[in-house]
Amino acid sequence: MAKKSLGQNFLFDPAILSRIVEASGITKDDLVVEIGPGHGTLTKQLCAAAKKVISIELDKELYEKLLSEMSDITNLELVNHDAMEYDFSNLGRFKVVANIPYYITTPILFRLIETGTGLQSMTLTVQKEVADRIVAVPGGKDYGVLSVAVQFYGHATYGFTIPAGAFRPVPKVDSAVVHIDLLNKPDLTVKNKDIFFRVVRTAFSQRRKMLSNSLKPVFDNVREALQHAGIEPTRRPETLTLAEFAKLSNLVE
Repeated sequence: MAKKSLGQNFLFDPAILSRIVEASGITKDDLVVEIGPGHGTLTKQLCAAAKKVISIELDKELYEKLLSEMSDITNLELVNHDAMEYDFSNLGRFKVVANIPYYITTPILFRLIETGTGLQSMTLTVQKEVADRIVAVPGGKDYGVLSVAVQFYGHATYGFTIPAGAFRPVPKVDSAVVHIDLLNKPDLTVKNKDIFFRVVRTAFSQRRKMLSNSLKPVFDNVREALQHAGIEPTRRPETLTLAEFAKLSNLVE
């Protein structure tokens, strides 16, 4: 039985699971980290496609069940642990495939990015609304802090939609698979990463306001900074590209 407190929604359709594995692009040379294996339906397909799979399961009962049922799979390592506390830094090069509980999607995503020094890619099944935000481009309502933050670290592509009815229990919203290839280093020239994200967060904290107003907390003379960066003061944050945010952040003293 799924535990509501852990945000458990299980996916059993083998055709959908096969599409997730295909979207991940994993090969027999890859170490794969799976977060939240559940009943192990995706785990089996990952083990067939990868060199080794480390599956991290928080639920003790599910972990024990998987240990019993998958003892014959030689390239599987099962871990009973909280992924938010797992040490990803010593794994070497690895790829992540995960059906992430909705309520911890963003924290896990950024823990992986920040602590997984060898992380190559993430193939995540997330709430469709979150997937739309991750891949959003400037100018749309979905474009925001999450879009900029993920795209600063990697190239994100929308895979496919999974209807709510494919899960048990059935969630209230559809899900989607998104694939993120991590960059060895950002495409942008940013003097200070912390300042870059401060500018982004400050701008989007008042996304309906013009930049000349929303960025006042960051710049002593915000209009002068915007003009120096070649950005019209009347523009709103959702219209700025990552490169334009980088230009602005590089002007902060």
